[in-house]
Amino acid sequence: MTHRLFEAEGLVKRFGSTTALDDVQLYLAPGEIHALVGENGAGKSTLASILCGLSRPDRGQMRLSGNPFAPPSRVEAERLGVRIVMQELNLIGTLSVAENLFLRKLPRKFGIIDYPRLHRQAQLLLHRVGLDNIDPKWPVESLGVGIRQMIEIAAALSEECRLLILDEPTAALTGGETELLFSHLLRLKQAGTAIVYVSHRMEEIKRMADRITILRDGKLVSSQPANELSLDDVIRLMVGREVGREVWCPKQRGKAALQVTRLRSEPVVKDVSFELFEGEILGVAGLMGSGRTETVRAVFGADHRSAGEMYLDGSVHPARIRGTSDAVQAGLALLTEDRKDQGLLLTRPIRENVTLPQLRQLARSGGWIRRRKENGRAEGLVKQLDVRCRSIEQTVGELSGGNQQKVVFAKWIGTDCRVLLVDEPTRGIDVGAKFEIYSLLNSLASQGKAIMVVSSDLTELMAICDRILVMSVGQVAANFRRGEWTADSIMSAALSGHTNQGENEVLH
Repeated sequence: MTHRLFEAEGLVKRFGSTTALDDVQLYLAPGEIHALVGENGAGKSTLASILCGLSRPDRGQMRLSGNPFAPPSRVEAERLGVRIVMQELNLIGTLSVAENLFLRKLPRKFGIIDYPRLHRQAQLLLHRVGLDNIDPKWPVESLGVGIRQMIEIAAALSEECRLLILDEPTAALTGGETELLFSHLLRLKQAGTAIVYVSHRMEEIKRMADRITILRDGKLVSSQPANELSLDDVIRLMVGREVGREVWCPKQRGKAALQVTRLRSEPVVKDVSFELFEGEILGVAGLMGSGRTETVRAVFGADHRSAGEMYLDGSVHPARIRGTSDAVQAGLALLTEDRKDQGLLLTRPIRENVTLPQLRQLARSGGWIRRRKENGRAEGLVKQLDVRCRSIEQTVGELSGGNQQKVVFAKWIGTDCRVLLVDEPTRGIDVGAKFEIYSLLNSLASQGKAIMVVSSDLTELMAICDRILVMSVGQVAANFRRGEWTADSIMSAALSGHTNQGENEVLH
């Protein structure tokens, strides 16, 4: 029998009347990449939190290198060599990158923080994960979600550990960053570190995992070598049913709903022009820092636009969008990449979340909300999008990731928007919910809505889009129609701006 670094047997965890884990076992060998998969609510995060000391099981036992393992806290688990990088980022926005990287071991000289040494150490660590262009003095709150994810990973990779738990580590990363992460994981694997890899991205799991453990409704469904399971097998075991995987469908393209010319938004968006048509799904691809997110935010008025014009519905007169309220009144909607911090009120009920942009229409003169009308509007949207919940009074924070994303869609669909800007529509949600979101996007496009989708998942864009724009260093580098693109051609276009920059530096 292969030597086991970690063993967990009979784990049970209840939250009130809900059983999150029910007699679960998990075995890890040194140098093993062990994928942990399941739909949202299957128990993956609960199991991960127990392994790293964030939670205690109600029953069961664990052993690390043959010794009893029951860490009372995350700090104690880290002292024993067990570390976790969580999907919900654990960085302090007001501190610098360097301070976050070395928060628990800040170098000191004569009792005060030695900042020159701290910044040198941080620069070396950032170099290891390909973030040479990030100044360690920058505050974390000034950076995008994808870069924050890489910083969190860098902090974990800076420490020697016996067991590393990664929860959706590539959710906000592009192909290049993902490849860099994988190279680090293979290095850790060769050094004997066991890795628990929690992800909804099936292709990554099949590529990286030695073994796959599947949870469903808190129970262990299967634990097998990865080479014995096909992708369809994994998906079927996860959801307990067959899932259709055809996601694109032909649609009738209408007139131009949005035309953007020479858009600039410093410092990232330099010169962006494109058209978005009724009834189409337009994808936006590019490397991290290419300006994808910044472009849709500038279009929506969430970020300052320093130059450029926007035309709606074929008008020859530019739209006056000076802020987000102007955008909403003009029929635009933005689903942000960070739904929990920017898209939802997690502690408030579904009813309040989905009707928030419509309060003026739901209010009487004097400002009082007509509750019966609000309830009817919320219940209609929840039914239309098949949000799985107890009632519209359930708090959004209790929902699975997929249902939270449906609530965000419901919020904007209720405004009868004509242009839908969607940033990372399936980040952090399970494969079953992904296909529901894809079906929803197709349905909305078939109704004539113009949809623009930003995604770091190239496979996703190629599966759902009618056209794909590729951005590179703040500009549109390519515009592919369906049938014209390949993964290589998209990646080549994404890198083109960096190549040209290098040539210009040589010429000058």
